[in-house]
Amino acid sequence: MCGERLFSPYAVEGEARCGLCRRVEPPFARAAAYGSYESGLRELIHLLKYGGVRPAASVLGRMLAEAIATLELEFPADAVAVVPVPLHRTKLRQRGFNQAELIARAALKIKRSGDRLHLFAGVLERKRETASQIGLTSHQRRENLRGAFGVVQLEVVKGREVLVVDDVYTTGATVSECARVLLRAGATKVWVATVARTLKVSAQHAEIEPQAGDSYSEEGVKVESVPMAKAVGI
Repeated sequence: MCGERLFSPYAVEGEARCGLCRRVEPPFARAAAYGSYESGLRELIHLLKYGGVRPAASVLGRMLAEAIATLELEFPADAVAVVPVPLHRTKLRQRGFNQAELIARAALKIKRSGDRLHLFAGVLERKRETASQIGLTSHQRRENLRGAFGVVQLEVVKGREVLVVDDVYTTGATVSECARVLLRAGATKVWVATVARTLKVSAQHAEIEPQAGDSYSEEGVKVESVPMAKAVGI
């Protein structure tokens, strides 16, 4: 349900659920990801987010399109609103772009889904900056994000299914909070698609306290230097 690897890679089929999903029902219907957040895929995401190499979004968009394809059979016949996870305006100003939006745009260009999938980049807003997620438990991460998001365009989501897209699914705290506010705003169902998925064992290691000089992403995952020469095809 959350996309944790069980018997198939990354996208969960049928009613199979991990232990956490059996204990705590996620607010979204199902999550799917292209691959595991490690090695070359992690480097490619960092190339876009922290290196500012925007052509990487096209490659990541193809991967996101594949993740979306695993969910499409369950989408309704009516149009689905595609909503990227937003950045806070301070982070957006610093970075110059929202990587989730760039990747989503690239994915929809590839999919050519006609009138079925529509991108709405301004539906969600990040109302406040949140404290670092580093060292927080899953419960603390959820509390840290509570109230951080709001729906700006109610008319877009009311009575419609929504697909939330992001670059990385770490613990699910971010997309879960987005799903909650979208459902409260009138969305009938929320789906989640990401390029990468941090498996639960990896996510536990990501919560280790940082050492001096370490740099971390907004999801609390250590950011390593990205060797530009490894970006194949860019």
